[in-house]
Amino acid sequence: MKLTARIPVTAALLALMLVSVTGCNRLKARDQLTKGVQAFKNARYEEAVNHFQQSIALDPSYDQAKLYLATAYSYQVVPNLDSPENLATAKKALDGFQEILAKDPNDVGALKQIASIYFNTKKLPEAKEYQKKVIALDPKAAEAYYTVGVVDWMQAYQNARTILAADGMTDDGNGNVKKSKGACQKLQDQNSALVTEGLEYLNKAVEINPNYDDAMSYLNLTYRRKADLDCGDDNARKADLAKADEWSQKSMGARKENEKKKEEKTSGGVTLN
Repeated sequence: MKLTARIPVTAALLALMLVSVTGCNRLKARDQLTKGVQAFKNARYEEAVNHFQQSIALDPSYDQAKLYLATAYSYQVVPNLDSPENLATAKKALDGFQEILAKDPNDVGALKQIASIYFNTKKLPEAKEYQKKVIALDPKAAEAYYTVGVVDWMQAYQNARTILAADGMTDDGNGNVKKSKGACQKLQDQNSALVTEGLEYLNKAVEINPNYDDAMSYLNLTYRRKADLDCGDDNARKADLAKADEWSQKSMGARKENEKKKEEKTSGGVTLN
């Protein structure tokens, strides 16, 4: 009877000890997270990664630490660098954000980060795919529209360079009127959809943010790609180039206005007449 009486008491003590240890680990996990955030804010990303990893080891269910860990990895990804180390870091970041999406497919922050990593590692179709997922959840995400337009231009530009090079030409940015009919047909086949989508998304970015000077710059560039497609129609080509010049002027004006606002904000909004 005495032995039987001890069993529930021992079980209760073990449960209490487990709760105590779990609570202690959670406190330690939060402490590691705090240290990681501080290191992250000071751009000590490797140190931050170490703290976030320790935080997760102490509390494997700590989703906030997982988010910070993935973010710390993403900040170490060097744009356009194809080294194995850089790509491995990018994969760690992507895996972390995908784990977050597995629990919440509508996490816009994770979607934006994934799109950015894909863009920085030159995986353009994937970058565009994830930016469109961002737009589906946040229709006012001007930067997402802008990035889709940039990707479309980058792909169209590379197509144009390849096709024109096969024709013995380099891109003149003015419609390349001396290209052959065969080159023109290839440009139409490969770039028409890209140009159409690019113009649509860049215009949407400017609609959301009327002072989006970078989007205006790419509208200029995309209209120059559109001019490639006006085979044998010189009036259409000139009209597209006129639109390109118009957006170039708008971009310069918006950039000056943005810089002026930034200076005023920095100086406390005080201006001298």
